[in-house]
Amino acid sequence: MDDIRSSPDHDLVDAVLANRPGAFERLVREYQGLCWHIIRRMVRNPEDARELCQDTFLRVHQCLHQYRGESALKSWIGRVAYTIALRHLQHKRIPLIDNGSGDDHALVDNIGDGFDLEAACADEETARYLHAAIEALPPLQRTLLTLYYLEETTIPEIARITGLASGTIKSHLFRSRLRLRGALEARTGVAA
Repeated sequence: MDDIRSSPDHDLVDAVLANRPGAFERLVREYQGLCWHIIRRMVRNPEDARELCQDTFLRVHQCLHQYRGESALKSWIGRVAYTIALRHLQHKRIPLIDNGSGDDHALVDNIGDGFDLEAACADEETARYLHAAIEALPPLQRTLLTLYYLEETTIPEIARITGLASGTIKSHLFRSRLRLRGALEARTGVAA
């Protein structure tokens, strides 16, 4: 527990709680990309996403005294952003997942399925197709892909952020990649 108390996360939290000049701005700078990625992938409207990011950091500022250091600050702030975006979707009655896909696979233990997302982005045209395919995914799948691939967040960290079980996250990542592969194959005519 002592190593957590002397971590950079804990030092930053202490600085913000002590109202040290520039501390909160540093926290925002360090974690605004994470918040934007989570919220923007869940909420497509950029204006709503900006407002929800501001709400996230307002909530972080108001509740930072509750951070106990049991998980990474990134996970804690990500959880706040995810919860705020989730409430926004619920308020607007936007479904988090696509239940009509007919894709009732059992939970996947191994998220590796041979699909190489980086290779799929190798050329500009394919990257455009891939971006459009990602935007067409349900909010939860867009968010999980963003956390896993763009933010390079581990499955256990994503579980702490979203409150989902690791197997559920793996299953959503697997299904997302299948959908992306299908979309790319349909657009390019080449098996991904």
